[in-house]
This record gives sequence, structure tokens and C-alpha cells, in this order.
Amino acid sequence: MSLNEKLQEALQINTIWTWHMGGASIPITETVVTTWVCMAICIAGGLWWRSRLEKVPRGKQIFLEWAVDFVNNICKSYFGKYSRYFSAYLGTLFMFIFLMNLIPVLSPISGFGFTAPFDIKPPTRDINVTAALAIVSIVMVIVASIGVRGMKGFLKTFIDPMPVMLPFNILDYITKPLSLCLRLFGNMLGAFIIMQMLEYIFPLIVPMLGSSYFDWFDGTLQALVFSFLTVIYLNMGMGIEFA
Repeated sequence: MSLNEKLQEALQINTIWTWHMGGASIPITETVVTTWVCMAICIAGGLWWRSRLEKVPRGKQIFLEWAVDFVNNICKSYFGKYSRYFSAYLGTLFMFIFLMNLIPVLSPISGFGFTAPFDIKPPTRDINVTAALAIVSIVMVIVASIGVRGMKGFLKTFIDPMPVMLPFNILDYITKPLSLCLRLFGNMLGAFIIMQMLEYIFPLIVPMLGSSYFDWFDGTLQALVFSFLTVIYLNMGMGIEFA
């Protein structure tokens, strides 16, 4: 198989099975299945950690409590008294995107006559996934803004600082989720393509080095950027001065 054929095959989003419900047929793609796996890992991991909490933290619990305090402190800085409404969502958002970006490292590498039995692709290379995450975040921004400002106050933000800004402020609520969606999608798709090329040209060693950047570093960075931009948009929507 040539490099071009390998890339075309890797970029395809295959349907695993089709769910027939009444007269409708719902395709269950590999993206959906991988996303379900990531969701299951997050839920199982959360339940496992919770069942092992101790009054006196030690070992992994110290790191866990540090991570929770880190997220809580950021939320307190940006949201003040409203922080408790967002800390769990933002922490989960980061972990979920991080896991979806990182899951390709579980794929075996083909080469030297060996063909990997399966290839796990990052769900975030599918624009449908990044679009869904961006829509959820912008809906939360709108709901939070209405909750803090009230409906009248929220509508007033569209003519702030003057009525002539109305079309630009409306456009702002379109460009924000579009920016979140395309930034995550573009970076992860580009990293996925580069990793596929490295695995084809250099079956050993080099893909492992590439993975340390494109999967671990870049995957973590993109999860952090998406989460932090959501924090900024929430703060702007609620009109809370940064502490």
C-alpha cells in the first residue's frame, strides 16, 4: 500500500454497524465507538478514584486533590461565587478531550511485514466531535450569561457599547464556537496525518518519538487551550471581573 493510499484509508471515517430504529438507519461510526470508550474510561476512572479516597491523602490521591484544587482555584479567579457551577464541567471537559487526543497511543504500529490488527484513531480528528464540544461550550456560555445578567441584561450585551455593534456582537456568538471547533479539529487532524506518515516511512523508533510530541504534548496542549478558552468565554459572557 502506497503512502497516499494509507493516508486516504486512515482519513476515512468508517461505519462499524448500523442501528435500525423504525424506518431510520443510524450509522455507528468508529468515531462514535472510540468516543464511547473514552466516556467509559472517564466514568470508570472517576468511580474507581472515588472508592479509594482516604481521609489522609497519600500517593495518587495527593496528585488528584492537587488537580482538583488547581481547577477550583482557576474557577474561583474567573467566576467568583459562581465557581462551583463550572469547576466540575471544566475539569471533565479537559480530561475528556485529553483522553480522546491521547487514545491513539494504544494502537499497535505496523511495519516490516507486520500488519496491526486494529488502529485507534482520535475522535477529535472528526469535525463532528469538535463541533459538538464547541456547541456545548457556547450553550453553557449563553445559559451562564442569562443566569447572571438576566434575560434583559443578556440582550443588552448585544448593543454594548452602542447599538451599531449589534451585528458584530451577534457574529461573535458564531465565531466563538467556530474557532473552538476548527482549532481543535485542525490541530488534531494535522497531528494524525503526520503520525500516519511517520509510521509509514519510519516503522520503528521515530513514531515513538513523534508520539511523545503529537499525542502527548500537543494532545495535552489542545485540551488545555480548548478548556481555557471556554473559561474566558464564560467569564466574558457573565461579565465578571477577573480576580
